[in-house]
Amino acid sequence: QVQLVESGGGLVHPGGSLRLSCTISASIWGINLSGWYRQAPGKERELVARVMSGGNTEYADSVKGRFTISRNDAQTAVYLQMESLKPEDTAVYYCNVIRFGTPYWGQGTQVTVSS
Repeated sequence: QVQLVESGGGLVHPGGSLRLSCTISASIWGINLSGWYRQAPGKERELVARVMSGGNTEYADSVKGRFTISRNDAQTAVYLQMESLKPEDTAVYYCNVIRFGTPYWGQGTQVTVSS
């Protein structure tokens, strides 16, 4: 069983920054992908960024150059550093890992970008 706990969301002004954290409570054996998704009201959940087991990263075009995904050396935590936030970044952000082909999700953390 994999448990994911997100933290770091909140309210920020446009142009501001936030750092999301996701703690992975399980053996990392078999985890080959970790990432962040988001879902805005009335929209489908979409990929924001992900990091593969080998360290390669992938970003949505809308966040390239502004967001950075990273993980700790033990691979028990995944982070999303968000810079130059825009109102359209407002959404619930979900941590996701794929372990032995099975996806696991956190409970989500709200990010609101508003003046």
